[in-house]
Amino acid sequence: MSFRVRKTPGLAWGAGGCAALLVAVFLSGPVLAQAVKSKGKSVGGAVPIVAAPAPRTGDPVAGARKSDDERCQECHGVDGHGFDQSASSEGRHPKLGGLPADYIVKQIADFRSGARKHDVMTVMARTVDPADIVDIAAYFSSQKPMKGDGKGDNPVGRALFEKGDPARGVAACVSCHGPAGKGIAALGAASPPIGGQEWRYLEKQLLDWRSGDRGNSTDGVMNRIAKSLSDEEVKALADYLAGQL
Repeated sequence: MSFRVRKTPGLAWGAGGCAALLVAVFLSGPVLAQAVKSKGKSVGGAVPIVAAPAPRTGDPVAGARKSDDERCQECHGVDGHGFDQSASSEGRHPKLGGLPADYIVKQIADFRSGARKHDVMTVMARTVDPADIVDIAAYFSSQKPMKGDGKGDNPVGRALFEKGDPARGVAACVSCHGPAGKGIAALGAASPPIGGQEWRYLEKQLLDWRSGDRGNSTDGVMNRIAKSLSDEEVKALADYLAGQL
């Protein structure tokens, strides 16, 4: 059953696999019934195992329409490359184009659960049906990957990204986010692309990791790294990453 609420003008939601959430949503009555029937029975001496269905693959075509209906495109753009990137946006509107679908789904699930906090996104994430979230994520993931303008090759940012600072326990960003910050496909949701992302958003997220206002990375790795960064280093990283093509 899907509960939908009347949309409030001016609100929009964005970023962006939560297997537990999706399994809970899509596990059907017939599957549960079969599991009950099979309890205690065996076939060929083996206890039957009823596997839960795999999470549904999102439909990007449906997601295009749903992302418009749910007003995602007002802040994140029709193609997921942002809409209002002016100084007044204060880093609220990240680019979503080309991000892994499972990463987007995880972020929305974290907004829904409170694991990640944002006044607008928390409200919006809780009003969207989980099945629609999967489609919307598939749509934005299918769009052209984000890229910067090739400027801002900050030497301090580059050094931190490529080499880190072992003396302070700062791991090289490239080890998780890949060359030029384009992500590592094999790591899925744990390695979102960040190269070419909007610089105000990058700076704000690093500051939030550092302060603890954001804390939904795997094993808190981003909090540990960001705590060692100075304001100047945060700005240098944001500047360097935003320019990556």
